[in-house]
Amino acid sequence: MNPRKHILVTGGAGFIGSHLVERLLAAGQRVVVIDDLSTGSRDNLRDCAGNPGLEFIQSKICDCDRLPQLAAEAGFIYHLAATVGVELVVKSALHVLESSFHETQILLRAAARQPTPLLLTSTSEVYGKSSKPTFSEEDDLLIGPPGQSRWSYACSKLTDEFLALAYARERGLPVVIARLFNTVGPRQTGRYGMVLPRFIASARAGEPLRVYGDGAQTRCFCLVADVVEALVRLQNNPAARGEIFNIGGTEEISMLDLARLVVTTLGSNSPIELVPYDQAYAPGFDDMRRRKPLVEKLARVTGFHPQTTLREIIRITAG
Repeated sequence: MNPRKHILVTGGAGFIGSHLVERLLAAGQRVVVIDDLSTGSRDNLRDCAGNPGLEFIQSKICDCDRLPQLAAEAGFIYHLAATVGVELVVKSALHVLESSFHETQILLRAAARQPTPLLLTSTSEVYGKSSKPTFSEEDDLLIGPPGQSRWSYACSKLTDEFLALAYARERGLPVVIARLFNTVGPRQTGRYGMVLPRFIASARAGEPLRVYGDGAQTRCFCLVADVVEALVRLQNNPAARGEIFNIGGTEEISMLDLARLVVTTLGSNSPIELVPYDQAYAPGFDDMRRRKPLVEKLARVTGFHPQTTLREIIRITAG
């Protein structure tokens, strides 16, 4: 990539986006951020606010008049702008479905004119209700019924994936798709139902850690710094173009055991209580019992896979 060209980051004021922006600026890159601050915050970028290499544009992608020029002149585009958190998805399914496809379509169209290489961040949610013990990028996907708004986010991101790969095949757009699994770390908020920051905040306050369902559902967590490392390596590797990659940790833990680990790691006396799904979300809420990625493809192509232990992740996230 021409070092004089900027990197365009949509959603760059969000949790993951802000960490990526910091990493790019530290490497001497010029970065242009487009973010409407619907879930992101300028405060996430406070440590690099005075950096002359950073330009911030508060706007939706669809409302940014400069988008065609910014996309054409960029050396690379990271598309991270998206609705975050299951809780917000359940409450705002219409917004998720309408905005995700529309914004992604506009960005891909702008990127394809040059064409400018683009990385699309997707989600482990696209694996849906599959009961497989581990998820591979080549697996079939099993999405829940449309009557469950829980699955609207998975469908919207999967549509984004299909659209991006269609642009790759038919318009020659260099595209990489990254499916993120439960990214956590500093600056993540529990406001939208994110489990680890919720648990940490409750443990610090001496309040009950509320575990949804029976607590036996398992997840794997990945430190945001590791996710950013993977994203940067994918950007810099032409062999990644046109491919899908899982990015996530592989240390599997139940939500009940996660709550216990947070309590012990932080030396808290908080109790743990189980909360039925229909009280936490809505009647009929549907959840995935397991969500563990296979990351061999990422390691094979980039030489990297996340290895930060969960206990260390909790310490870093708690600050």
